[in-house]
Amino acid sequence: MQTLQVIFTDPVRANALWTDIESLLISLGAEISEGNGSRLRVSLKGVRAVFHRPHPEKEVDKGALKSIRRFLTEAGFSGDEDFK
Repeated sequence: MQTLQVIFTDPVRANALWTDIESLLISLGAEISEGNGSRLRVSLKGVRAVFHRPHPEKEVDKGALKSIRRFLTEAGFSGDEDFK
């Protein structure tokens, strides 16, 4: 999955689209629920996190992308997965 590779690319990119990341989380089996404001609660393989949807921008900043990478790593993903 291209989005997963983007998340794990070094140096961290600043042009990942939030909609792509949210779609990736859903495709990996994450449970997502709305929080207050732009908050999004995510649970994946027993790991929980809260993320903020970027606004008014569509891209995720580098700090948020690092948080998403850490969350996915804790859930057992490394970016090396082959989803073909």
